[in-house]
Amino acid sequence: MTDVVALGEVMLRFDPGEGRIRTARTFRVWEGGGEYNVVRGLRRCFGLRTAVVTALADNAVGRLVEDLILQGGVDTSLIRWMPSEGVGHAARNGLNFVERGYGIRGALGVSDRAHTAVSQLRKGDVDWDAVFTAGTRWFHTGGIFAGLSETTSGVAEEAMAAARRHGVTVSYDPNYRPSLWTDRGGPDRAREVDLRLARHADVIVGALGLAGTRPGDVPIRPDEVPDALMEAAGRAPAASVVATTLREVPSADVNDWSSAAWSAETGLVTGPRMRGLHILDRIGSGDGFAAGLIHGLLTGASLPRALAYGTAHGALVMTTPGDASMASLAEVEALIEGGPAHVRR
Repeated sequence: MTDVVALGEVMLRFDPGEGRIRTARTFRVWEGGGEYNVVRGLRRCFGLRTAVVTALADNAVGRLVEDLILQGGVDTSLIRWMPSEGVGHAARNGLNFVERGYGIRGALGVSDRAHTAVSQLRKGDVDWDAVFTAGTRWFHTGGIFAGLSETTSGVAEEAMAAARRHGVTVSYDPNYRPSLWTDRGGPDRAREVDLRLARHADVIVGALGLAGTRPGDVPIRPDEVPDALMEAAGRAPAASVVATTLREVPSADVNDWSSAAWSAETGLVTGPRMRGLHILDRIGSGDGFAAGLIHGLLTGASLPRALAYGTAHGALVMTTPGDASMASLAEVEALIEGGPAHVRR
């Protein structure tokens, strides 16, 4: 039995450490992907049984990604393997080159993900009824997967509708990546897809992505967050919770970090405020937030407590390299309670 299933792309991440992509001689590799990172965190930090629905080209690179997923404890039985003829004409695996940034130099991501195996998924390729009759309690997907191709938003909608039919809680993150939409309608088309998918969601994470006239339009000031969350809730009428991280970026390696959420039952709730948070690698922090929030909601915690789990877990994700969480539940709970960062022996 699986507690949480995610639908999304899993890429091979190339990390030049403290260096630059354009001058690197060596890279460390990790696996990563917006939707996958959530179930990876739920498995490794929070101990839930998780699986990922994705597709990979069946070659040595795809098998490396599979091995990394297995090391994270995420079930790989739902991976769809596509034949590889050797050069990637029919199907290939996504690559993501990421600089962490430092001080005045921001983080940089350069993805190489066109025509990947998972972008070729179509409605009907996955037996969602079989997936959701195996005891699954939660399903998660997001705007990154939906933006991969002309067919993936249909796959996401099919999966979300099936999950709801089976009484599975559905979460959606309207992650907006401009590079995915540049030649496919831009932010207006991304917003159209997000609004279509968000109506199937019980929980929206990254909810500020649904506010404003279009995704990424203008930054939302702290005093505008309550109204923006209400606006997002109005655009996802089935959602019982809308939540978001809040970040101010004075430099790439020191951020102010917090969160907020809204539900009809509680109204506006704010998470712990962490000023001057020192960051090693910020990639995956929003996914870490989503994992902590989902853990809290799945275990029956109050919305403030679930928000605290998300905020603390997202913060800890930023203290280690790579997309994936290396935090423990004990560390998350200690941070929520205000535990110090002294050496433990």
